[in-house]
Amino acid sequence: MKHEAPQEIRLQHDRTTLTLLYNDEAKTLSAEYLRVYSPSAEVRGHAPGQEILQTGKSGVTITDLEFVGHYALKITFSDGHDSGLYDWDYLYKLAHEYDTMWADYLKKIEEQGASRKPL
Repeated sequence: MKHEAPQEIRLQHDRTTLTLLYNDEAKTLSAEYLRVYSPSAEVRGHAPGQEILQTGKSGVTITDLEFVGHYALKITFSDGHDSGLYDWDYLYKLAHEYDTMWADYLKKIEEQGASRKPL
């Protein structure tokens, strides 16, 4: 299913959250969540099963937002990560499947004995 761009995209003043407005419903996503689910090859790998668990990202912030054509958002993070384009379908998925995806991430962190806190 193809999703349109959110009606509004708001970066909070502290740069720790991004709020997306869909049909008068606000979805707030943390910079950490967006970073650990980056659509980049660095995070997703080049094929299924090659995903790399992102750790130590709890303090990351969003330093820049850039629209890419009429189909995506490029997000730059305070840890220097800026690859991967968040197309409207992927942003919609991140916003509407947040509870499941975040719980899955926390479970993987625990299973690997990793930490969300930077070293």
